[in-house]
Amino acid sequence: MLVKWIRCTVVDRRGFERGQRKWAGLLGEPGFRGQGGGWSRGRPGVAHVFTFWESRAFYDSFMARSHDRLATAQSGTFKDAQVKLFDHRFDVKTGFEPRFTDTDVLRVAHCRVHEERAEHFALMQEKVWNPAMAGSPGMVRGLFGEAPGHEFLILSMWLSSAEHGKYRAERVERLTLRAQTDADVAALAGDIVALEPTWTV
Repeated sequence: MLVKWIRCTVVDRRGFERGQRKWAGLLGEPGFRGQGGGWSRGRPGVAHVFTFWESRAFYDSFMARSHDRLATAQSGTFKDAQVKLFDHRFDVKTGFEPRFTDTDVLRVAHCRVHEERAEHFALMQEKVWNPAMAGSPGMVRGLFGEAPGHEFLILSMWLSSAEHGKYRAERVERLTLRAQTDADVAALAGDIVALEPTWTV
């Protein structure tokens, strides 16, 4: 599965949200699996959108055919768009599906990892972080994705920001030490996204 992550700064909120609803047109696209997103909790005006495709081939076909027609509705409503593609490597918890209707909050972590530490980082994600996140009552599902250049995406969906906050307060520092995360990671950026139900496709 291919994951597309778009982050942008919105300059016309009403126009952007109107345009976001037009992406319902994705439903008929071959290989399309789901889309959802929302507003950053910590950065005013910043929107995140996540789109899921069965494969890169389906995604490339969509980009060549239908993308521009759907995208025109949002033209001029945002700036500073950053787009990244990641290949799904494994689930966080089990049975990841691109569904957004049963969660309120999404946590995104984007890591650039030292080349010689990339495999260690992925292993620690699987052996240390995954079981801890999966054991948190408020965590619904998630995935671990990889992009060329030793970049990784960890997406986790939570019932509420309060549940995610409990997990952070109780476990993160201890897990960071155990997984030697500081030795692996060259750069880390993250955000908490309040999901917008009307953006879900």
